[in-house]
Amino acid sequence: MAGSDDDLLRSVAAGDATALARLYERHSGALVGYLQRLAGDRMTAEEILQDTMLAVWRSAGAFEGRAKVTTWLFGIARRQAHNRLRGRSAPEPARTELPDRADHSAGPEELAIAAAGGTPVAAAIDRLPAHHRDVIALVFVAGLPLADVADVLAIPVGTVKSRLYHARAAVAAALAAQEVPE
Repeated sequence: MAGSDDDLLRSVAAGDATALARLYERHSGALVGYLQRLAGDRMTAEEILQDTMLAVWRSAGAFEGRAKVTTWLFGIARRQAHNRLRGRSAPEPARTELPDRADHSAGPEELAIAAAGGTPVAAAIDRLPAHHRDVIALVFVAGLPLADVADVLAIPVGTVKSRLYHARAAVAAALAAQEVPE
């Protein structure tokens, strides 16, 4: 079953577990990369991804098609992450080597940010306010277009652009203060 995301989600709403597995196969790489950036570690990210897919299974029938399925998935993932991480302190940047990846479809942005774990870039990103980290993760880790980021975060595109600009400027300033080449 290769159908579109919309077709797959309709099948999930009808109780088709195979369709849910296809959605998982298509989007788990980007979702877990985004969730890892939010959670700070791969294991927690994978647990949140499982919570996300369970929520998708339960609420697929409520999808109204006002946004792309991908945007809807990232919105669910973001809410699941915030629910799981509520009250927890900011994640520590990963200080270990990259773990083995089950999904090799990760984009270059995800690999670059994941590889930056423990570097001055990762440290600068981790010091950003949460609303800037969210935008950075959705744009550079998940690879979402700005309009989709706006939908996931329920903010105007102009706000996404502003947060992205300020996040980049803060990271650049932090790197300049450490005399690290950008």
